[in-house]
Parts: sequence; C-alpha cells; structure tokens
Amino acid sequence: MSKIACVGAGTVGRAWGVVFARAGHEVMLYDALPGEVTERALPLARQTLELMAQSGMLDEPVETVFARLRPAGSIAEAVHGAAYVQESVREDLTVKRQVFAEIAAAAPADAILASSTSALPGSDFLGELLDPGRALVVHPVNPPSLIPLVELCGTRWTRRETIEAARQMMLDAGMRPIVLRKEIEGFILNRLQFTLVAEALHLVGEGYCTAEDIDAVLTDGLALRWASIGPFEVAHLNAPDGLQGFVDRLGPMMKRLGALSRPDYDWTAEQIAEAHAGLAARIPVADIADRQAWRDQRILALRRLKRDVPDPQG
Repeated sequence: MSKIACVGAGTVGRAWGVVFARAGHEVMLYDALPGEVTERALPLARQTLELMAQSGMLDEPVETVFARLRPAGSIAEAVHGAAYVQESVREDLTVKRQVFAEIAAAAPADAILASSTSALPGSDFLGELLDPGRALVVHPVNPPSLIPLVELCGTRWTRRETIEAARQMMLDAGMRPIVLRKEIEGFILNRLQFTLVAEALHLVGEGYCTAEDIDAVLTDGLALRWASIGPFEVAHLNAPDGLQGFVDRLGPMMKRLGALSRPDYDWTAEQIAEAHAGLAARIPVADIADRQAWRDQRILALRRLKRDVPDPQG
C-alpha cells in the first residue's frame, strides 16, 4: 500500500479516490472549496462503495475501503509522502499551472504527477515544472470508479519509465489503460465522443430525427456491439473475409457518408433548448441524481456480465 493524493474532489476526483482506495492505497482528498471533501465527496464515495458492494464488485467490506479515504487541509498536506498525485481541478490553464506548481513544490521528487484533464494537452501546463519528466495526463472516463478505461498521454518531456509506472499502477487498480503515441487535443475518447455528438446534433437540428431517436440508435443498436467489440472488430466480423473485404466493398460509401457528415455543425441555442426540454420532460432536472444511480447500476451490471463472460482472446 502506498499513499495517493487526489487534488480536486469533485465528481472525477472523488471517483479516483474510490479507485485507489479499492486498490488498497491510502488516499488523501483535497479540494479548494471548503467542506467539499467532508460534506460531499466522502459521503458520495461511501455511496459508490456501497453500490459496488451490492453489485458484487468490491472484494473487501465497504468500511475497510472507506477508511483509506481521508481529507487533507491543503495541497501540501495531501501530497506529502505521496507516490502518485492525481489532479482533477477545472479545465482552466491558469488554474492547472498554479495547482501543479503547488503540487510539484510539496510532493516527493520521485512522485508521479498526473492530470485528469479532458482535452488540454499536458504540454500546455506541465512543462514549467521543475521536473516535467515525471508528469503526464491520465484521463479517465467519468466516473472512473465505475468505468475502467483510462488514457495515458505523456508530453515531450515525460520519461518512458513514468508512463510505464503509471500504466502499471492503473492495471493494478483494475483500470484498462491505453497509451497515446503522441499528444492530441481531446485525446482519443473525447474526440470520438464529441464527433459523434456533433453529427447527432446535425441530424436532429436539420430535422432528420429526434434526440430520442439518436439515443435509441446508440443504446439499442451500436452500443450493444460496442460494449463487447470496437468499430474495427465490428467491421472485421461483418464480412466473411474480414476488415479488408468490408472496406473493399463498403469503403466508397464510408468515405461518401464521412464527407457528408457535419462534425462542425453550427447548432443554435434554440436547438439545444428544444433538445433539453424534451429530455427534461422525461427526466426532470430534479430527478437527475436518481437517473444517475440507475445508470450506475446498469454500468456495473454490464461490467459483471463482461467479467462473467470473459473475452477468450483476453
């Protein structure tokens, strides 16, 4: 067991705390907002652990894991003696530079410093550290306590051993890390996700279908395959001669539809308001927390299915 610091204890930060505590680490949680850790983050972390226990996804008693989560009164207290620091503050370059300057000044010289940034390249805010070779982006899917994928992206300064040590830590914590070969804004998941969402807004905005239709296409269509196999393997299995045959026959159509899509669609405020109104009629804003709880149960149920029916190819 080693000491981990989570700086920023909002939705992502507290979920990271659960990940590391479940893996057996002592976790210090810090947030600049007074009371955020003790009044919100810790109670919600306990709820997540209880849900995981009820779903058979926790190997130890809830109290055992929860006891590893502790509040810190400052960044310096949180990172003191830490082997690894996970930053999860808001997407603001000025804030991130300031926070990482404080982290680097107080953390052990050999601590790995990681950012949860969703889109900002690490080179934009990690290069000014005294030793930027120990820093990288470790971008999770929200919430990382339930969804295992994590993207590791070094900067031009990040040492190879830093990336490998972070990758091994993620594997040991039950996560599914991928390592980017080079930096790109938004990394992989958000570039794919936001491109799909932008085309969805185009299709709805131009009257081809409703927002509910788009969600159905995903949940009862694409996602049923994508939960087990990705788009490359989908294509490989959708042709008797594999990916090559699929592209040989459908490649021209793929390129044509790709050219016709509108990931740069300039949606209007009125279109977003209309889509929001439809969603809010079905899921009132006051009920979002209940719907999130239902979502989390479904995520864990799917993870149990994937665990109980493992991929024979690993």
